[in-house]
Amino acid sequence: MNDLGKNVRNVMVVFLFCFIALISYMVYFQVFKGPDIAAMPGNVRLWAKRNEVIRGTIYDRNGEALTKSKRIDELSQDREYVYKDLYTHSLGYIDEQYGITGLEEEFDSELSKYSGAGNNLRKFFKDFDLKTFFKERNQEDEKIGNGVVTTLNPKAQKAAYDLLGDQKGAVVALNPKTGEILAMVSKPTYDPNNMKLAIEGATAENSEAGYLINRAVEGLYPPGSVMKTITLSAALENDPSVANRTFQDKGKITFADGRELNNYVHQVHGAISLRKGFSVSSNVVFGTLAMELGNEKLKAVAENFGFNSVVPAVGTTITKSQFPTLEEYEVGSIAQSGIGQGSVLTTPMEMALMVSAVSNNGMLMQPKLVNKVIDSQGNTVKEIPSKELKQVISPETSAVVRDYMKTLVAGKTFYGWDMLQKYGAGGKTGTADYNLPDGSEAIPHGWFVSIAPADDPQVAIAVIVENGENGVKLPAVIAANVIDAILGKE
Repeated sequence: MNDLGKNVRNVMVVFLFCFIALISYMVYFQVFKGPDIAAMPGNVRLWAKRNEVIRGTIYDRNGEALTKSKRIDELSQDREYVYKDLYTHSLGYIDEQYGITGLEEEFDSELSKYSGAGNNLRKFFKDFDLKTFFKERNQEDEKIGNGVVTTLNPKAQKAAYDLLGDQKGAVVALNPKTGEILAMVSKPTYDPNNMKLAIEGATAENSEAGYLINRAVEGLYPPGSVMKTITLSAALENDPSVANRTFQDKGKITFADGRELNNYVHQVHGAISLRKGFSVSSNVVFGTLAMELGNEKLKAVAENFGFNSVVPAVGTTITKSQFPTLEEYEVGSIAQSGIGQGSVLTTPMEMALMVSAVSNNGMLMQPKLVNKVIDSQGNTVKEIPSKELKQVISPETSAVVRDYMKTLVAGKTFYGWDMLQKYGAGGKTGTADYNLPDGSEAIPHGWFVSIAPADDPQVAIAVIVENGENGVKLPAVIAANVIDAILGKE
């Protein structure tokens, strides 16, 4: 009998263990995995819930509609992107077959939310026409979701889109004082009104084009010489007297193993100041500064600007930029990191944030793509305030870097730079070397970053043109025209 009781107890313990495990799994599934599964693009119930409400409109900063939605039947609706591919990578897309991305995904809950009760009450007090009001109440109202008012400047967006043309690359323009994203363009692009064609093209003969990628926030590139803005900041932060120093530029740095770091097209600049070194983009000067600073100090300032972490943003998600951790003996790699080469990789958005912080007295603002949420009657539901993220460099260092950037622009006579000079802009060019998968040298990417006006910046911009050779040509011209679109008068 005792054995029987013992066996029963053992069986009960096993059953109890299984029961607890089952309950624990159910709780885990509901609490931790349930929301993720519910949000999956293929969730039929989620799409049915979305389609109960006509999706809200997305607007530019001036209140111009960028999207439209209309009811097809009880279970479906049509989403139209008014300007086709002009805003594709800023807005993303929503499609029952292919899912949801970008701003559409980030603000999905708001765009699918019906604020009807508030609308009806406001309508009652606004109209004071009780007969019409109650007649309308007897009819079934179409539920319309909240709208999203973006920060996008239509002139700046169009200028960036048009001038980038058929080139691969990206443009990001910010208001450095508020963090507002004024323009965000990635090329090549696609028409989100025909996602079937876009997806099929992305998986067929055009797959190498990568036009589904938002290069502005997802593309990782070597920054080349625009990274010297961070190296300059790091040098000034650690020793402000470096601004008074004279460097001997013999055209190259020769390392102990025989390798060399050369200036662009092997130029020799002789005895030059730090300001001059920045203007002529001396690899010798900035490779030397990187070696003197060491990896730890240089990386610390790069990380202040946002490298090696995900910079929080409103309305978009930014891929983490990468700055390496190097040993003291890796002097060649440390020098390369100071000029934006080696294993340094960054997004165009990060470079725009870099010059944004420089132009805002060293304060980095949170980038945001949305200013407010409104209901279907245009009433404000929620404001999205500007937010300070971090003081990345001192105001004193910021002032010196801005001054150097202004000197660089003022001293150039390239085509299109007169417009930059007209607005008192500051800037930095970049030539980013990289190798093809087979190890051969590719045509370098061209970068340009700018702030305007340099003395009181209203715009911070980063432009990359893939295989654009350098930043003095098309990237600078694009930046100048986007600045003109934002600051210019009718």
